[in-house]
Amino acid sequence: MNSPEDRREILMFLGEAAKSGCRQYLICRRLGITIRSIQNWRKEGLVDRRKGAVKRVGNKLSEKERKEVVKTACCERFRDHTPCEFVPILAEEGKYLASESTIYRILRAENLVVRKEKKLPANIPVEIKAEGPNQLWSWDITYLRTGTRGRFYYLYLFMDVWSRAIMGWEIHEAEDKDLSSAMMERLCSEYGINENTLTLHADNGGPMKNATMLSVLQKLGVADSFSRPSVSNDNAYSESLFHTLKYRAGYPASFENIEKAKEWIERFVEWYNYEHRHSGIGYVTPMERHSGKDFKILIKRDETYESAKSKHPERWSRHCRKWIRPDIVYLKKGCRKKAA
Repeated sequence: MNSPEDRREILMFLGEAAKSGCRQYLICRRLGITIRSIQNWRKEGLVDRRKGAVKRVGNKLSEKERKEVVKTACCERFRDHTPCEFVPILAEEGKYLASESTIYRILRAENLVVRKEKKLPANIPVEIKAEGPNQLWSWDITYLRTGTRGRFYYLYLFMDVWSRAIMGWEIHEAEDKDLSSAMMERLCSEYGINENTLTLHADNGGPMKNATMLSVLQKLGVADSFSRPSVSNDNAYSESLFHTLKYRAGYPASFENIEKAKEWIERFVEWYNYEHRHSGIGYVTPMERHSGKDFKILIKRDETYESAKSKHPERWSRHCRKWIRPDIVYLKKGCRKKAA
């Protein structure tokens, strides 16, 4: 379509197509030509006067000046400096080569500009997963109301994220880093937690990120994990457990004393671990999952459903419900994968 002959053939084709009732813009679209080009060919007598921009830049650097820019940028003095750094230095010495943008353009043309890869910050969130019990714990502190306005008891509670089981709890009259640190040491000893097998997740509260707790975790060989700033559901397992606790039937509006609080929480933990059918783990109890008994329970349910369907297949329009065991539980899912 660059020669007059090509353009003449196109115009003839368009004329014949128009006589047949074809729309000109449809043909131009199929050929990849604009209507404006056709109009110009007809107006200018098949001469395409588009020659592109002819630029004669009067302030363009000469070849000698370009070589001086490259030589200066690559010299030992300025090779570790950017143009934005050495141009002012040269100006202080009474020397001007070119603007920073011009120098960058020359260096890019010479393939002398190397983009440095951005390094990930050390605290970038890492995805954590648990494939069995005692691999990932979560802990938090919640308030328990007392009969005195403004005065609370504090429930320290550690749970296994994979099984949802409550691993330990204590109630105190204050938030204290020494209490939580001592509790963590006791639980690791009680459950025989080996080094480098457990990750402990928490939010960004003071008792969670204090130096005492972090030093204890380091001594025990327990990896620490914290919620991301402004991400409310990173510690959702502990928050959900506290919701279950405080909306449990019989939860008192306030506790008369700390002994009453301990009695109520003890009954709740017993019910939660051994009787509560948790929806997130297939409606088995946390301790059934923690101990591995849920395998047989879920298999038995599948067999029961299949047996019921075989007796009355007309009652099932689709397949039976499958009682699937969630084998992997994630925290911060979708973040950077942990290095192997």
